Amino acid sequence: MSKSEALQDATVRIERIGGIDNRVVSLSPGVTVLTGRNATNRTSFLRAIMAGCGSDAASLKGDADEGSVELELDGRTFTRVLTRENGRVTASGTPYLQDTTTADLFAFLLASNEARQAVVTSRDLHDVIMRPVDTDAIEDEIDSLQSERKRVERELDDRSSLEADERALQKKRTELETKIADLEDERDELEARIEDEDQTVEDQRENRDELDRVLDELQDARSDLETVRFRLQSERESVESLRQERSELEDELDSFEVTDIDRESVSVRIDQIRTEIEDLNTTIADLQTVVQYTDDVLDGKAGLVEDSLGGGSTDDTLTDQLVSSETITCWTCGTDVDPDQIEQTTNRLRAARDDKRERRADLRRELDELESDLRDAEKSKRRRQNLQQKLDRLEDELETRTEQIDSLTDERDELTARVEQLEAEASALRGQAESDLIELHKELNEVEFSLDRTRDELASVNDDLEAVAEQFDERDKLEERREQLNDDLEAARTRIQSLTSAAVEAFNEEMETILDLLDYGNIERVWLERVERRVREGRRKVMKTQFELHIVRESDAGTVYEDTIDHLSESEREVIGLVFALAGYLVHEVYDDVPFMLLDSLEAIDAARIAALVDHFKQYPTFLVAALLPEDAQALDSSYERVAWGDDASRSSA
Repeated sequence: MSKSEALQDATVRIERIGGIDNRVVSLSPGVTVLTGRNATNRTSFLRAIMAGCGSDAASLKGDADEGSVELELDGRTFTRVLTRENGRVTASGTPYLQDTTTADLFAFLLASNEARQAVVTSRDLHDVIMRPVDTDAIEDEIDSLQSERKRVERELDDRSSLEADERALQKKRTELETKIADLEDERDELEARIEDEDQTVEDQRENRDELDRVLDELQDARSDLETVRFRLQSERESVESLRQERSELEDELDSFEVTDIDRESVSVRIDQIRTEIEDLNTTIADLQTVVQYTDDVLDGKAGLVEDSLGGGSTDDTLTDQLVSSETITCWTCGTDVDPDQIEQTTNRLRAARDDKRERRADLRRELDELESDLRDAEKSKRRRQNLQQKLDRLEDELETRTEQIDSLTDERDELTARVEQLEAEASALRGQAESDLIELHKELNEVEFSLDRTRDELASVNDDLEAVAEQFDERDKLEERREQLNDDLEAARTRIQSLTSAAVEAFNEEMETILDLLDYGNIERVWLERVERRVREGRRKVMKTQFELHIVRESDAGTVYEDTIDHLSESEREVIGLVFALAGYLVHEVYDDVPFMLLDSLEAIDAARIAALVDHFKQYPTFLVAALLPEDAQALDSSYERVAWGDDASRSSA
């Protein structure tokens, strides 16, 4: 199952970490049982493994300025060094993992493990499962895909009439080809008639050369006049189109609503939020440090307990003090207090930390909304500026084309007068036969002009048909891209849903198996249900996915009813928490990233059930390390490797 299945033995070298001065432990693939009484630094060893993997769970020994963990795996050595300087502890080295989020949540199952605690304290299980998933990145990807799909669909809409356009162009091409053939026939007929007329009037005309000159000039003038008329018509059509576009732009500008916000106040609020988030980050980090420090003391780390009790120089002496005493000397006020009181205070600190995290999340959402408002306002402003600039350009072009129309009109009038003048000169130089010849030349000139224009129009139609053919190819590519975008969008949208569904399925399957293995007689069934609820986020309400834990019990009378987690025994709650963590482990495939699974604080579960749990969990990780009391360890398979701690350390396999 795991990429680390091929690993050989692992060696852990520890110096001055937690309550451990110096120790080397070798672990073989499979199950390793850490046997020993409470406060014998078994948890410190587990935290050292976590530190070697990259977690921040381990702490430096109280009387040391530097400590280290070396984790040797498959011929490679991974290190983590803790250094105390100016009262602060920093970590360095090259650990096994760069990011331990999923491992901390679902593989390192100590008492303070968040996945276990989320079940016991009835917290939002969905948020825990989704913690390693960058949902913001997925949402950004969805937005990007949607934007591109809209662009592609707009381009496809622009090409939606390609078939009709092609049919219209093909019809027009056929009409133009027919017209060209007719004009060529008419031209040939006129040329033949002109040749006949030339022969008829040859002997009648004494001023042939002068008439030919006038006729040539007349033909040129008429051709120029037709060209100017055509250009004038084109310019007028362009002006009409520009005026229509200008009207549409003016309407759009008149109806345009600019997003109006107080940019200065929004910017000030953004700065305030960022400052508050930075302050919250510092507070959360400080609270986490205090909670971790407290957990370390309560877990029996020798270095921390020594400082709090104020005496003793050996691990055995400190252990005896902790085990024999019912109180602990508070490391803040110096008074003796009950450990439960310290635990209650720690829980309040955890609650305060969680409140700060929720406040930080609310602020981040508000920050995103404010920044989005700023972007929208800027986009609206730019859009209006673009419309105004486009309108200005249209006005300039309209002015230019209007001036061109005036110029062409003057040129047309001049050419019209020139044609009339030349026609009068030709009339004076010709007889009746020559008059007919002039009319034939005039007709021929008009036919040739029409023929040239029709050929130009046919060439333009052929170009348009080639462009349509290219558009067909582009449309096919766009349709393929749209299909790909739809698939990508569906995959992105279902990625989170698939993960949550897989988590529910994994939990329910594992829970059913575990209940059968552990035989909790009065628990009929435990399962997770994925539900959608409307919750408030920032200034709006949104639909949010949540997990709902169902527990069905059976009374002594055989009645089946639904119960809550609060009414279960500590053993039952711990088992459900462990199974929930295992579901996250399987869904996020943590076994592909880290070869270790660590189990601690299982005392609430009886020995036989611990043995069944270990037997079930061992199938997933390469190394399963469980910290157990000696009497609980006896229930496990004798083939499992044992590492003794405390008084039995002489029998250790270290």
